[in-house]
Formats: sequence, structure tokens, C-alpha cells
Amino acid sequence: MSKTLAKLLFALAAIVVLGAMPVQAASNLSGELEIFSWWAGDEGPALEALIDIYKKENPNVKVLNATVTGGSGVNAKAVLKTRMLGGNPPDSFQVHAGQELIGTWVKADRMEDLTPLFKEQGWMKVFPEGLIKNIGTDKGIWSVPVNIHRSNVLWYIPANLKKWGVEAPKTWDEFFAIAPKLKKQGIVPLALAQNWTANHLWESVALAALGPDKWDALWSGKLAFDSPEAVKAWELFGKILEYTNADASSLSWQQATDMVVDGRAAFNIMGDWAAGYMSTTKKLAPGSGFGWMASPGTGGAFMFLADSFGLPKGAPHRDNAIAWLTLLGSKEGSDAFNPLKGSISARTDSDLSKYNDYAKSASADFAKDRIVGSLAHGVTANETFMGDFATVMEMFLKTRNAAAAGKMAQQIAVKSGIGK
Repeated sequence: MSKTLAKLLFALAAIVVLGAMPVQAASNLSGELEIFSWWAGDEGPALEALIDIYKKENPNVKVLNATVTGGSGVNAKAVLKTRMLGGNPPDSFQVHAGQELIGTWVKADRMEDLTPLFKEQGWMKVFPEGLIKNIGTDKGIWSVPVNIHRSNVLWYIPANLKKWGVEAPKTWDEFFAIAPKLKKQGIVPLALAQNWTANHLWESVALAALGPDKWDALWSGKLAFDSPEAVKAWELFGKILEYTNADASSLSWQQATDMVVDGRAAFNIMGDWAAGYMSTTKKLAPGSGFGWMASPGTGGAFMFLADSFGLPKGAPHRDNAIAWLTLLGSKEGSDAFNPLKGSISARTDSDLSKYNDYAKSASADFAKDRIVGSLAHGVTANETFMGDFATVMEMFLKTRNAAAAGKMAQQIAVKSGIGK
């Protein structure tokens, strides 16, 4: 082989290797990075902590923090759909890990496989196997989880419960026993907010009514939504709604939490971003200032969701986006973000000394409890089901017809391909 040919082959090999590398050295990056999310307001500080680290590592990159407000991303998802279908994707966008991404944009072939990045960064060893399974398919891994949240949490203020002479209920029967006593004192037993929080409440109630095995069976198609067991979950949900606030549809989740903090309500079932809100914004100490337990009837079960970010095909600033994803999956990024967000790290090697007592408690539960996926936050069902389920919820909130809700839910389960 001639020296000239050898040099040419070496150069070509170098090009191939460099092309396969996920990203160039961070210090050489420039241009822009658009981060699309729904983390605004009280959830903003955690995101800003990540952005600050990114800017220090990549001083020549201009970060565009594109947030669309609205609890659980209800508004952001609509904007994202318009952009993705219009061929104008952001560089990276927030999405709930699981079927919310896989059943929509992965299915539509709009996302890049991140398996090479996971292997390069050693994430296959530091993220739990079950989590990687939920964010991947047999064709790839599709997003980087930045946290783990728990959905089925009951929040309260210990001093208020002591003043009112009640204890946090471990079962719904215990709740029904104390709810009338609270109402007589002018206290709302259970604070509720706009409709997506009704979906959030429903999944905890259904988990209590069905148990983890039958809850999972709903999403595998082995248990019908109009089965007697599932209809009973709607009946229990309807009974619980009688003890919620009448102005729920006009409130944000933070305002529902404020009702508990201010003593206008006794309890609220919300994800553990409420812990971040109460500790960071309301300056309450976990344990003494605010208390928590698994939502009634769900002790021993951890209903999880994970916020994650993916890489759209055609991202305008791909290298900058991969540097962002690399930060999200790192120990440094995870431990800077989660203590402020009220969530726990998705990594198994997190430094718990940086976390508050709630996060330490949640981490312990995550390690030992039965893990099940959240519906309201995209783990168990695709966007088709979730969108149509909102209509089922609206109908039920008006009619309280459990049988009709079960029948409608089963129809959309078939439509969206659950169990297939």
C-alpha cells in the first residue's frame, strides 16, 4: 500500500470515528441551545441551576430557555406538537419518560436513538434497569431522565392536624371517618385544582382500589377499564370528590397546595414537586413544617414518573443539545437539580447528603417499594389515550357516572392500542 493511499484511508477512518462521536469537546461549542420545557415559576430555580452549570461549561453557547407554563405540561405539549409537525423542533425538549414520548414522537420516527450516549457516559450502570426499560424500546433508548418523582403522596401540615384533632389517613376509610369532622370546622378535607390534578388524584385512588397487580393489568390490556373492579375505582373516586373544594377548576396545583399550607384545607394528593415548592418557595422544613405519607391505600407502592429530555431529529444545534443531555445525566447535574425540584435522582450513586429529609425518605421507598407507572404523567399510556382520558374525566366530574366512565375509558384503550 502506498503512503499516499495509507494517509487517505487513515483520514477517512478518522472522519468516520468523529462522525460517530456524540458530541465535540464542550469548550469548543458555540451558537445557541433552545431548551423547551414547562418548568416556570416555582419550578424554575431547579432548571436555572442546570442552565448555570451548562453556561459555565459552554460559555460560547447562548441558552434560550423556552418555557411554556401550565401544570404537567398541558400547554407545552400542544405547542410542541405544532412545532414538531411543522418541522421546527427545539434542540431538546422536556417530556415524561415512558409512553408519552415513545408512543408519540418515537413512533413517528422523530427522535434520535441515545443508546451510544448512554454507553459512552456509563449510564447503563448507574440508571436502574427498570428505568432504562421504561425509556427505551427494542430499537433504542430515547431520552435522558433527570429525576424521579413520586405521584402517590399525601401532603399535610402537622401543626394543623394537631390543632384540628385528626391524623393523616392511611386508608380511604380513615379519610371518610375524619372528613366530616373537618368540614364541620370549615376545613376542606382534600384540596384539588384544575382538571389534570383530578387525573392525578384518580390514579392514586385507582391504585388503592385495584392494587399494583391489577393497576399494571389495566395497561397491559389484561384488565378491562369497564370491569367491575375498575368501575369500583371510579365509584370510590366519586365519593372522595364530595370532600374537595368547589373552585378546583380555577386553581393551579400550587394554589391547591397553598390551601393546605394556609390551613384552609387538610390534605392534598400531589407529586413530590410539592415538596420542592413547600421547602424552596414556602420555606417550610420537611418533617416539621410539612408532612407526607403514601396516599391512602397505597402504602408499599411507589407510583413513579420521570422528567426527561430527548433529541429530536433535525435539532438545529445537535452538538449543543447532546452536551445538554450529557449534563442532565451526570451526577453533578442530577445533584444540582433534584434538591431544588423536590425530586430524587434517577442515578443510583446520588449524593444523598445534598438532599432534604423528604428526598431521603423517597429514595428509601423507591429502593424497597413496588414500582408502578403514572398515567397522568406519561409512563403507562400514550398521548392518544391521555388526551381522550381528559374527556372522560370532564364527563365524570359533571355526571359522577362510574359505569359510563369505565365504558368510555375502555373504548379509548382499544382505540389507542393498549394491550396490543
